Amino acid sequence: MAAKPHLEFERDMVEVQEQIEKLLDMAERKGIDVSGELADLRKKLEVLREETYRDLSPIDQVQVARHPRRPYTLDYLERICKDFVELHGDRSYRDDAAIVGGWGRIGGEPVMIIGHQKGRDMKENLLRNFGMPHPEGYRKALRLMRMAEKFGRPVVTLIDTPGAYPGIGAEKRGQAEAIAMNLREMARFRIPLVSVVLGEGGSGGALALGVTDRILIFEHAIYSVISPEGCAAILWRSAEHRDKAAAALKLTSGNLHKLGVVDEIIPEPPGGAHSDWDAAAQSLEEALVRHLRELRGMDSEARRQARWAKYGEMGKWKDPS
Repeated sequence: MAAKPHLEFERDMVEVQEQIEKLLDMAERKGIDVSGELADLRKKLEVLREETYRDLSPIDQVQVARHPRRPYTLDYLERICKDFVELHGDRSYRDDAAIVGGWGRIGGEPVMIIGHQKGRDMKENLLRNFGMPHPEGYRKALRLMRMAEKFGRPVVTLIDTPGAYPGIGAEKRGQAEAIAMNLREMARFRIPLVSVVLGEGGSGGALALGVTDRILIFEHAIYSVISPEGCAAILWRSAEHRDKAAAALKLTSGNLHKLGVVDEIIPEPPGGAHSDWDAAAQSLEEALVRHLRELRGMDSEARRQARWAKYGEMGKWKDPS
């Protein structure tokens, strides 16, 4: 069996997990009772997880947000969404697999769900373009949002992308215009809109799904105008300074909540969302049901005005005098 990918600071946890798996295998093969040893190792693993994830540095948070075992949009939809029906294409050029979307039920309520989708292996990453949409992906998302507006149904967007694809073809087909159109139209919609940053929230590629009434973020996710590597390359002429850049960008969930960029931090299970997909999905579903209920109870025009005010306050300059 191939070893599961892990981060450098997770090494001690991985070693204990491997000991647990070996012990279970030996118990099954030899028929011996190892319950006492297992209890000790599981307790040790629980303590290690809590200690390791208690005080992560900003660059550690970036690594967790990019963890190859972190659940993606379709992994969450499999767990929280009933009767999901995927819809395809932008009705202009093609279907972009880096964005998935369609009708489904969350907490019994019909909603339009749209999200970035990364791949697990090279074949799927080539199909999904590593979660970096082309303009037709954003136009597909806008088509689905307009459909939801037509039928008066809420929209939930799940954000997880390094950024919009910067290739020549994407630029020729109007990448910047597609993103700008999404920003404008999302600001105008009268239906409830909720977005959740699952892992990476990178630049305009994330914001194109993020102009919503409520912005939620997972505990170890990040949301930023640029990656730490890109920032370091611009400011210090070297990606080696990514640690310094990550700290300066204030891209972690705690900093974003303090700055008023996000409305709520969704807690992750000990060891991060990649350690327990089901627990992470349960936290996501509970948060979505609660916020959708609150937004549904508001007058549509009051909700839209509050959305405008929310974004008008972000980054607003305050005279220190």
